[in-house]
Amino acid sequence: MSFKVPRGTQDILPGQSEKWQKVEGIIRHLCHTYRYEEIRTPMFESTELFQRGVGDTTDIVQKEMYTFEDRGGRSLTLRPEGTAGAVRAYVEHKMFGQPDQPVKLSYIGPMFRYERQQAGRYRQFVQFGVEAIGSKDPAIDAEVISLAMNVYRAVGLTDLKLVINSLGDKEVRDAHREALINHFQPHIHEFCSDCQNRLEKNPLRILDCKVDHDNPLMATAPALTDFLNEESATYFEQVKHYLDVLGIEYEVDPNLVRGLDYYNHTAFEIMSTSKGFGSITTLCGGGRYHGLVEEVGGPDVAGIGFAMSIERLLLALEAEEKSLDTDSSLDLFIVAMDDAAKEKAVELASTFRTKGIATELDYAGRKMKAQMKAADRQGAKWVIVLGEQELEENAASVKNMESGNQEKVPFHDLVNYLQTH
Repeated sequence: MSFKVPRGTQDILPGQSEKWQKVEGIIRHLCHTYRYEEIRTPMFESTELFQRGVGDTTDIVQKEMYTFEDRGGRSLTLRPEGTAGAVRAYVEHKMFGQPDQPVKLSYIGPMFRYERQQAGRYRQFVQFGVEAIGSKDPAIDAEVISLAMNVYRAVGLTDLKLVINSLGDKEVRDAHREALINHFQPHIHEFCSDCQNRLEKNPLRILDCKVDHDNPLMATAPALTDFLNEESATYFEQVKHYLDVLGIEYEVDPNLVRGLDYYNHTAFEIMSTSKGFGSITTLCGGGRYHGLVEEVGGPDVAGIGFAMSIERLLLALEAEEKSLDTDSSLDLFIVAMDDAAKEKAVELASTFRTKGIATELDYAGRKMKAQMKAADRQGAKWVIVLGEQELEENAASVKNMESGNQEKVPFHDLVNYLQTH
């Protein structure tokens, strides 16, 4: 019987994993400079958390969650996104009581959604996200957007577009909701079954439909920005002002909505404008949420965050033909001529590795010529050859693979030699 990776998942093999490590390193460094501290939440949570936090009317909850019962009869779900778990932890551990607010959190890890696999979209995928919980300051909105943009810039992406919108507050959403129902109701039979179900439950989500995206009614739908009250309009202007202060270019898209129910006020997406990227251009999405913390049992505090797919980030790099500077170099390969030399090679390799010198040796019983080829194939900077004479002299022949120069170095001085040459 042969086995293959489950549908919608992937193996990240050596050679590719170094790119992931590089991206993750850049992300962690930027989070440190922005002071977003890492939180690690469970890969599964109570199903009700996502139903309440993400929203019953979303595609995630209705179609895409991996849900199961444990032996105690409890309904659990593999996390489809990171915000609900982070907010649950914020409430459970009473982080709202900390003296410094907002609490700024970051996470990176696998998420799970049952959806059709396509370029850059998997059923198990890796998301990086941040949450800033406990502030209604529009400046923090700009900071969160700035962090997302700077991640993409730091890895080398340039073909980017930031799109923003205001979803307003509850008063705005209610007025806009009624206008949307009146707009779509006479022709709702022309739309897909999902949109028909959304009309009464959450008509805003009709605007996010991929199936009916080209329906003429989409272009003429009432825009949220036309319903903004003074408070919401002022807030949106302040967010735009801070983006201007930061020198971040953006476009306002009145039809931009997010697929999760908890968003209000600021919503944004970062897209790839590279010609080679494909039809689904969104790299990152996020926005502000008021009421989510309260919905999962906490106080009435506001938050803002985003999530980005690492898979899609790497695809964007390919589309722009940009490469990551990864370091998988090998410092040293030890060639052992016989069993006695092999014993010494094992000892020396351990010593070198404790000193931070990346070291490899042969475990396949190959002849010297084959071992030298392996050293060259793996890009070793140095090669040490050990044989009977070297053991007698307590000194190794050290070869610089780039210059070809070779000299004898006493065993006790090898570490110093390799670290200073």
